[in-house]
This record gives sequence, C-alpha cells and structure tokens, in this order.
Amino acid sequence: MPSPRHRATDFETAIDLVGVFLNQAKRFQRAPLLWRKRDGAWRSQSWGEVRTQAVAMANALIALGVRPGDRVALISENRPEWFIADLAILMAGGVVTPCYVTNTVADHLHVLDDSGATVMIVSTPQLAARALEAAGMARITPVAVAIEDPQLHQHTGIDVHAWGDLIERHRAQPWPATLAAIEPDDVAVIIYTSGTGGVPKGVMLSHANILHNCAGAYAVLRTLGLGREVFLSFLPLSHSYEHTAGLHFPLSIGAEIWFAENVDRLASNMTEARPTIMTAVPRLYESMRTRVVRGLESQSPAKRKLFQRALDLGLKRYHDPKSLTLLERLQDYVVDRLVRSKVRKRFGGRLKAMVSGGGPLNVDVGLFFHALGVPILQGYGQTESSPVISVNRPGKVRMHTVGPPLKDVQVRLAEDGEILVKGGLVMQGYWNNPKATADVIDADGWLHTGDVGLIDAEGCIQITDRKKDIIVNSGGDNISPQRVEGLLCLEQEIAQAMIYGDRRPHLVALLVPDSEWLGRWAAKAGKDADLPALADDPDLRSAIGAAVTRVNAKLGQIEKVRRFMIAPEPFTVDNDQMTPTLKVRRHILKAEYGDRLERLYRS
Repeated sequence: MPSPRHRATDFETAIDLVGVFLNQAKRFQRAPLLWRKRDGAWRSQSWGEVRTQAVAMANALIALGVRPGDRVALISENRPEWFIADLAILMAGGVVTPCYVTNTVADHLHVLDDSGATVMIVSTPQLAARALEAAGMARITPVAVAIEDPQLHQHTGIDVHAWGDLIERHRAQPWPATLAAIEPDDVAVIIYTSGTGGVPKGVMLSHANILHNCAGAYAVLRTLGLGREVFLSFLPLSHSYEHTAGLHFPLSIGAEIWFAENVDRLASNMTEARPTIMTAVPRLYESMRTRVVRGLESQSPAKRKLFQRALDLGLKRYHDPKSLTLLERLQDYVVDRLVRSKVRKRFGGRLKAMVSGGGPLNVDVGLFFHALGVPILQGYGQTESSPVISVNRPGKVRMHTVGPPLKDVQVRLAEDGEILVKGGLVMQGYWNNPKATADVIDADGWLHTGDVGLIDAEGCIQITDRKKDIIVNSGGDNISPQRVEGLLCLEQEIAQAMIYGDRRPHLVALLVPDSEWLGRWAAKAGKDADLPALADDPDLRSAIGAAVTRVNAKLGQIEKVRRFMIAPEPFTVDNDQMTPTLKVRRHILKAEYGDRLERLYRS
C-alpha cells in the first residue's frame, strides 16, 4: 500500500513524546514506519503494528513493577525493538536509560547503580552476558527482558523474561492509564555522558526538552520541502544525537526509519534505502571522502581531470556564486551530470540534507562534499542541550561555522568567550548530582557549554577552543582523557600520560616511563637508562606496549589507546609542561608534540 503524504506534528500543541507518536500512528496507521533487512530482503513494520507492540510492552513493564519515574535500562544495538522499547518505557511512565553496546561490565554496573534501574531490556546474547553479570552485582537487582534468547548456561539469579512472550501475553490489554499522566517536564531519558573526572553523569532530558529540539530541527529542514521522508539509522541510539535526531524527530515528521545492517554495509544500505535525510558524524564523511579519492586512483587521467574540475567549480561557486563565467557555468552543468550525479547516487540519489553533528567536521571534508553536490549541514550541540544548539541553514552554508542557533534558543558569550545557551532545550540537570548541575547551569538558567567561540555578524557560531578536556572523537563519542590516563599511570612502567584524539578516529598517547622502572629495565637489557636516547628504542616500546595492552583490556572500545609515543623527557613544572599544582598543561604538550602525535595516525 503506498504511503500517504507525511505531515509534521503541530509542535505548538504537542505535549509529550508519546502523544506525538500516537497521533502520528493514528494518522498513518498502515504506512510503513520501521524497516529491517532479514534474509537478504527489507521488511517493514507499520505505524499500527509498532503502536500495538509498544502498548503491549508498556503493560508488560507495568506488570513487572515499573512505576512512573522508574528507570529502565536499555541495552541494544539499533533495531526495531529499540524504538518499541523506548516508546513502551515512556508509555509506562518510566525513564529510558540507554547504555552503549560497547560498555564494559563496570560501565553497566555504574549506570545500574547510579540510576537505580529496576528493569533492563537487553537484545543479543553477547550483550546479555555483560549486562547480566553487572545486574548480579547491582545494589538493586533489576528484572531482565531479553529480546533474543540470552543462551544462559547457568542460573544467574536474575529474573529473565522473553520479549516475545511478554508482548503476546499483554497484546489484548487496553492502553495503560499512565498515558494520561505524562507531563511535559517529566524526565523522558537519562543519557550517561563522560565527565571531567571520568565518571559518567546522567543527563536528564524531559519530553519538553526533546520536543523543543525537534521543533527547532523542523523549522530548519521544512525549507527543503518535507514530504515522505526516509531516514537511515546507524549511529547508536544510546547517543543523545541519534536519540533525538534519529528517533523522535523522524517520528514527529512522520518519516520512515530504515536500520542499517552495520557500518561495513552502510554504503550499500544507502543505495537500497535511498534516504532523504541523514544524521551523521564526521567519521562517516572522512571515510567516504577517502573511499571516493581512492576510487579515483584507478580511473583514467581524463576522468581524474574531470573530477578535479567538478571540485574546483563547486568550490568557486561556494565562495562566490556569482563569480562563475558563462563558460564555467556551462562546464559546471556538464560536470554536474557526469561527476556529481554519480557521487550523489552513492548516497542513494535523493538526499535533501545530511546533518553533521556529534563532533567537529573538518572544513576541507565538508567543502569536498559540498563542491560535489552533497548537501552537508554542520551543527553543534551537546547531550546537556537535548542535543542540538545550532546548525547551518540550507542554502546558507558557512562551513567554518556551526550555523546560527535553532528557533527559540538564546546564545551568548561569557567574558572569557565561553558559549552560553538558554532555552527549552537545556537539560533538567544531572541525575542525583545537584552540585554538578549547578556547575554548568547558572542561577539565570544559562548552560555553560565549556566550549569557547565567536559569533559572527550573521549570528553563526564558530567554535575556536574547548574549555573542558573531554575528547570528542570523529565518531562523536565523548571520552574522558583523565580516566584513561589514570589507568595508564597505575601501571608500573608508566609515570605520566597524555591522551590525544580530539576530532580523530581513535586515541593515541604520549607516555613517560617511570624512572625507577626504566632504570631496572635498562640494566636488565644492558642499556643506559637515558630517556632521550631510549625514546625511540623498539625494545622499550615493546615493554611499554605490554602495559598499554593490559590497560586496553579494561577499557571500552572507544577508549582504547591504538598507538603511542614515548616522550624524551618527563612533564615538569620547570619545562612548563605541568602547573604548580602538578596538572598537565595539555596545550603546551600539544604544541610540543602535536606533529609527532598526528604522525601516529599515518603510521
């Protein structure tokens, strides 16, 4: 059955996320909503089917003891059940508490203990193994709901229920009474994000917070002529960016959501799903640019020259649309047909916009695709702002900026240049942490972002620096360097460490060996304990590498140190690499070792 023309929510009257979904489900009923590939074929679930399953699971959660305000942990890769679980938790009056699939047992235990989750929903047997181990140690033992058979080989002491059985058991029940009790300021989700001390803090976002962000995004994208939209979901739904922009925003505009099989299949999934809007992180654009450039290497000189002409003309048009001569406009038309159309086809052929967020987009990468006719709108935000603060506008892209603020968002600069934000997008606070909340939201309601920037004459924000030390990698993940550095310095071989990796695909490290350990190691190896002479010694690198490997075994995937270099001298107050209170001066170390650290990404 053909899908009806999709319409957006009336954000002026919308009260809560559940009401938005139910209104859209009533409107579209039999139209496809969620798509997943199985046995080589894409299969859909309609709005009505999703509603039925979500209501059944909501009643099941209530039967399992979930009460309004209770936290429910959600541990799953992106899949239709993630959406259904999210909606069901909200319908039951609960608070969605997502966990990253890369979490260690210790990470899960922190979230369970800090949130006090009474129920957890987990998908695959692999994820269930770590989650159930953490649940067994939690101060409150949660009830578990397993989407797939967890394949338990021994009794865990955890009450485990099958997802499918619960839905069938509660399918015929009426809508839960909790639906009528949801208020706009009720907390909808607690998303855990790394803090400067290394312990993740739970960011409380309300229904109103997320709806405010959805309304702002709609005001930006409606100029593209929104109709029947298709989103391709691949960023983790446990991340605030995808949770808002890839779940609740598509629902609010009546879009279809297709789940990518995995990152390796993303390129082929794009050509199959043919998305109209995509939310992505810089890493995607970086890898796709690399793939396009590598593909050119096998082309003839004539085709490479044509491609370069498309780039040159696209860049010239970006910098000054009126600067193209008549001949260049004719050439631009030709290369658009011969070159840019093929690039657009790689993205499915009908993209209206790709929104880049979750981390800073390299200007050259953004201009590369803009020149090739792939519309990238760079935005800016953080979990504490639901998450989007600003984004470039269609037709008015200023690639070196993150665009002007969303509708009804105030932004100003503090005296030291820190970006401050105010509006309905600002979080309710950090869960169980009023002090941390007061540190970032002042008495007047301004959120202190920790980022330093400028605001140009057109109101566009340009990020120039980071007050906080949190690393945001090119995948948009927040990583606390202090946590990784602390673990490294617990090893006997390592005295000091600095983690590096902002805007990069993975972490690298600058390490200083412990002087006493180095003396013992050098004597045993028959070498002089001279750090400057040993910094590039392969035997020393191997010994230090063993310590790094031990630490990596304790870390989540995004926290692992992939490569390292050894500093030829310790960090000291005398060489200005430490403060008088013995804190590492990161900017000094980056100035001294930045080029060599960057070379680690090319080795």
